[in-house]
Amino acid sequence: MPAPHNPFKAALANKQPQIGCWMCFGETVAAELMSSTGFDWLVVDGEHGPNDLRSITDQLRALEPTSSHAVVRVPIGEDWVLKQVLDAGAQTVLVPMVDTGAQAEAIVRACRYAPDGVRGMGGYGARVTQFGNIPDYGTTANAEICVLVQAETRTAIKNLDSILAVEGVDGVFIGPADLSADMGFPGQPEAPEVQAVIKDAITRIAAAGKAPGILTFSMAAAKTYLDLGATFVAVGIDTVVLAQAARALSRDAKALIK
Repeated sequence: MPAPHNPFKAALANKQPQIGCWMCFGETVAAELMSSTGFDWLVVDGEHGPNDLRSITDQLRALEPTSSHAVVRVPIGEDWVLKQVLDAGAQTVLVPMVDTGAQAEAIVRACRYAPDGVRGMGGYGARVTQFGNIPDYGTTANAEICVLVQAETRTAIKNLDSILAVEGVDGVFIGPADLSADMGFPGQPEAPEVQAVIKDAITRIAAAGKAPGILTFSMAAAKTYLDLGATFVAVGIDTVVLAQAARALSRDAKALIK
């Protein structure tokens, strides 16, 4: 019995655009709700969301039987962090602040079993193997793990070609917020200078045969990025969606008072 098929990784490899959303509540019921909304992929955010290994695991459980693929963003690309979320059942990981090809290579190795990597073999007793019920997991998992790295600094853009050259990197996600700040435009990812770099990076990533990804709150920008070849595009954050809807509801209701 082999490791489960990763449909998200297959879709990226086939250049089938995937529309996603960020999840920052850190709550299982919120993940369950989001999985009913039709998004192709949902980010369980372990970098900026209030998550730990247990809450990530609970959200993986909520998303697993649905058509929304879980992408786990780890707080940092350390071997032990990646090992834990993979053993918890994550098939796709998103690693922030990857600036060099060497970093990308180390991340790929952390996600692969020997002889191709250094991931520990202890998953036999973990959730990822259904607690020993997938006997061939160790020999088949490497092909189904999807590794996405974030390029979100000027250094990363400078080293983009070396990052793209790393075998096992399935996609590169452009972080517009951090990139704009590093370029001297904090809070202004729409600045023309930043947009020029983003568009060039998406084109280069696609040309290298990797999947380009990005987050935007603008449908117009999302269409532009998709037309450039972006394959996984996130269009919102669950906490922001709720906050904006609640504020609008409150405002509209109070406007009824004369």
